[in-house]
Amino acid sequence: MKRIERKLFRIGDEIESLQRAEQLAIEELNYHEHLNDDTQRDAAISGNPIDRADARETASDVARFERYIDRLRDRRERLEAKRMALLGRIND
Repeated sequence: MKRIERKLFRIGDEIESLQRAEQLAIEELNYHEHLNDDTQRDAAISGNPIDRADARETASDVARFERYIDRLRDRRERLEAKRMALLGRIND
């Protein structure tokens, strides 16, 4: 097997792994978004300092998962571009 083909297989495996991680992170983000909606509503209604602290914490969890998903997508897109470049070299 040529070196380029080995690279393609390795990149394909990594892309697949990133896709799985991204899907799991999206599901976790959905959970945190629902939790955040509830805590934001509770904080707005009660005005309780504990509720406001919970709301800040859940909002930061949502932001953290959004950044994580963005990093996963960026990495996957770079690998997909690299894979396309390697495929172009094979076809030449």
